[in-house]
Amino acid sequence: MEIITPSSHDLGAFEVRRTLPNKTRTMVGPFIFVDQFGPAHFDIGKGMDVRPHPHINLATVTYLFEGAIEHRDSLGTLATVRPGACNLMTAVSGIVHSERTPAAERASGSGISGMQTWLALPDGKEEIDPAFEHVAKDDLPLVEDSGVSARIVMGSLWGKTSPITQHAATIYADILMLAGATMPIEADADERAVLVALGDASLDGEKLDRYSLYILKPGQAMTLRADSDARVMLLGGEAFSTPRHVWWNFVSSSRERINQAKHDWKDRKFPLVPGDSEEFIPIPEVPNTVSYP
Repeated sequence: MEIITPSSHDLGAFEVRRTLPNKTRTMVGPFIFVDQFGPAHFDIGKGMDVRPHPHINLATVTYLFEGAIEHRDSLGTLATVRPGACNLMTAVSGIVHSERTPAAERASGSGISGMQTWLALPDGKEEIDPAFEHVAKDDLPLVEDSGVSARIVMGSLWGKTSPITQHAATIYADILMLAGATMPIEADADERAVLVALGDASLDGEKLDRYSLYILKPGQAMTLRADSDARVMLLGGEAFSTPRHVWWNFVSSSRERINQAKHDWKDRKFPLVPGDSEEFIPIPEVPNTVSYP
């Protein structure tokens, strides 16, 4: 197995651990960005405040273990994602959004923990119209067995299929396991990876380091085992035949398209976010997120 150790970014109120993109690996299936954040707790009056910022040629997937995030975007969307539900924002030709702690959670103090991932879009779909969808917890399939509860966030796994749109074949699951429980990891997807978000787990007897991303060998069925109560994310999907580049919040098969997006954001040519148009994140001179094609 290939192992990607995360880089950590301290955002003050909480820590973010990033495994993709990485110098040794840019993508796993369509996943081109993988962040795990928290667990952390905001003091009363405090919260997440990710100011409006742009994206192109990608889809963002927000999935929480704890807390709540209020999403606004330039399509006019206002949606609050909570644990077990999923927000899918397809940026494609260009979208702007913000992510903030809702007023009720801010007033009482709240925890925060979850995953932020980006999906590259396949050839021919990078510039389709922007879109947003929110799928509630109860509408995402749940696969349950002895000591295991796996929520299928995207794609088809273990005989069930998520209703969330797939632009490229994608698998994504949140697996909760009691100590000693086991779960088969299917071999159908072109590319697969697992990440232990909480607790301790092993794969075919090999202990997995918490927070690291383990890239699995193609075509090999494996068995996941919880060595303590654990939460494990399974992700992957179809392999891309053409490379994708990442610079800050922009993803594209074309570096020229990314450069155009840089100029458009500097020149304030992206649309505004209704209800959150006073602030924005300036484009950085040196971003934390770049790919190494």
